[in-house]
Amino acid sequence: MPETNLQILLKRRPVGAPVPEDFEIVETTTPEPAEGQVLVRARFLSLDPYMRGRMADVKSYAKPVALGAVMEGQTAGEVVASRHPDFKAGDIVLGGYGWQRFSVVGPERLFKVPAGSLPLSTSLGVLGMPGLTAWTGLEDIGQPKVGETVVVSAASGAVGQVVGQIAKIRGCKVVGIAGGQKKCDFVVKELGFDACLDHHGDLDAQLDAAAPEGIDVYWENVGGKVQAAVFPRFRDFGRMVMCGMIAQYNEAPGADAAGAPVGPNLGPVVRKRLRIQGFIVSDSGWSRYGTFRAEMEGWIAAGRLRWREDVVDGLRNAPGAFIGLLKGDNFGKLVVRVD
Repeated sequence: MPETNLQILLKRRPVGAPVPEDFEIVETTTPEPAEGQVLVRARFLSLDPYMRGRMADVKSYAKPVALGAVMEGQTAGEVVASRHPDFKAGDIVLGGYGWQRFSVVGPERLFKVPAGSLPLSTSLGVLGMPGLTAWTGLEDIGQPKVGETVVVSAASGAVGQVVGQIAKIRGCKVVGIAGGQKKCDFVVKELGFDACLDHHGDLDAQLDAAAPEGIDVYWENVGGKVQAAVFPRFRDFGRMVMCGMIAQYNEAPGADAAGAPVGPNLGPVVRKRLRIQGFIVSDSGWSRYGTFRAEMEGWIAAGRLRWREDVVDGLRNAPGAFIGLLKGDNFGKLVVRVD
């Protein structure tokens, strides 16, 4: 075991889009677990859009990362030392913390990863927080019914690709929205969506062609112009699952890159009796992790659920990969192979 712990810290708070200078890479002493704690060596680190919010000093559902502290993030790896009776050295686990090689964590939300044929990295993607987000939000808020039309933005991403496939399993027509023909081809040919629209084109015309009778469920990952195009096409009693707004994370609230207001007129919410609800996976998702994982593994074994990962090698490359994530450079669930 190396004697040093490689860490990536938040050096300063970004103004607009993050840049490499907002991060600091350091090597420190490997920590020791206290009584009731576990020392985890990360093998894979998850990079996710929500981390941009943690970099800002604003009131939210979770505290921001403090300046000089390790960047927020979840890892999957191996227990190297344990002072908790439920874990032992050698256990493979989900729930290590932060952009760092080693982390000391308590047993809360630390899950043993069952031995099997699936790569460990899937515990940070299709079988981890993004997959659990998709499963929880769609079941609890989207509530898709057979024959309904479900539209999913960022459809090739970590959450979107799972949302659409679950909706197909539930008997829905599924239309994805992604950036570029390559991603759209993957969404249709590999994931089995009924259609995928390139948001670089005329999204209004594409939506009219793909969903001529309107939209019942919209999974929101993007915001901005995509949301503005989808919203007028809701059918009565439509549901809008508010998961993220990555197109606006680097901008002032409610504004686009030029500072102009964005977003639809919400008047039709009353007339159409729409349901718009945001959620955080930690609200209730982790308490159902066992049920979620069992159902997802069953679908994977039956060949009904696929996924794509975008793997970056080396923890030192995490800042650049994260910056690219916010620009849409990744293709699939973005993870870092730590060493």
